[in-house]
Amino acid sequence: MKRRNFIQKSTAATAFLTLGGLSLQSFASKNSKHITILHTNDVHSHIDPFPSTDSRYANMGGVARRATLVEAIRKENPNTLLLDAGDIFQGTPYFNFYGGELEFKLMSMMKYDAATIGNHDFDNGIDGLLAQLPHAQFDFLSANYDFKNTVLNTPIKPYKIFIKDGIKIGVFGLGIELKGLVDPKMYKETIYLNPLEIAQDMSRILKDDEKCDLVICLSHLGYHYKSDKISDLALASKTKNIDLIIGGHTHTFLPKPTIVKNSAGENVLVNQVGCYGLNLGRIDFYFDSDKNLASKGKSIIV
Repeated sequence: MKRRNFIQKSTAATAFLTLGGLSLQSFASKNSKHITILHTNDVHSHIDPFPSTDSRYANMGGVARRATLVEAIRKENPNTLLLDAGDIFQGTPYFNFYGGELEFKLMSMMKYDAATIGNHDFDNGIDGLLAQLPHAQFDFLSANYDFKNTVLNTPIKPYKIFIKDGIKIGVFGLGIELKGLVDPKMYKETIYLNPLEIAQDMSRILKDDEKCDLVICLSHLGYHYKSDKISDLALASKTKNIDLIIGGHTHTFLPKPTIVKNSAGENVLVNQVGCYGLNLGRIDFYFDSDKNLASKGKSIIV
C-alpha cells in the first residue's frame, strides 16, 4: 500500500462512540467541551525514522515527525493529553548507549503527561529505571506493581488526575506479569497484583470517590490472547467505569479503537497503535453542558 493511500485510509478509519442516545453532531450544538487524548506504545527507543531501505517501514516514524504532529494537534485543541502505554526502552543502540536518558528527555520535550511501565522498561533493572527518572518531566503510573519494598515506591504513583477545561480526567496504569518475561534480579521485590481487581478498585476510586468525568487506563497487558491470560479486551468487558483503555505490549496495529461492552453494558474504547512510534493514536471526547459524553478515535501514521 502506498504511503499516501495508507494515510488517507488510516486517518479516515474513525470509531464513533456516543452515550445516552446522543449523536456526535448534537454535542457541537450544545457548546460542548472537547478533550483530545494522544497516545503511543512500545516505541522501543526508536528515535530516528526507519531508513529508506527498510523493507516494511521505509521513511516512517521518528521523534521529530511525532513532535511536529503533536504540536499541530495541540494548536488545534489546547485541551490535549499525551500518554504512553509502556516499553519506552530497548530496541536501538540509543538505549544501549544512553540507558533511557535520551528517550525520557525527548518525551519531556514533547510534553508527555504520563506513561505506564512496560516489561522492557526493566531491562536495565529497577535501579536503572530509577536513575533515568529525573530526565522524565512527566509522571509514571502503575497501580498493580507493588513497589513498597523497592526504590520505586515513592516516584511511581497508581494514578493521576488532570483537569482540562473543567473536565476531570483520571488516568491509572497497569502492567503485565513480569515473571517469565523479566529476570527477577531486574525487578527485585516488586509484587505483581491482579490487574482485574486493581482496575475495578482504581476505576471505582476515580469515578465515584474522585468524581472524574473521564477515566483512562494505561495498560501494558496486551490487546488479546487465545488463552485466559488477562488482556485489554477482557479487562474492558469485566470492569465498569473505564471510558478508554490505551494498550501496549502486543504491538497491535489498530486503525481505529475497538468498542467493547463493559460489565454494566456500557461502551468502552480500547486502542493500541502498534509499535516503534510509527503511529499516533488520537481519541477526541466531547462533553455537552450536562457532561454527557461522545467520542471518536483514529490512528494517524507518523
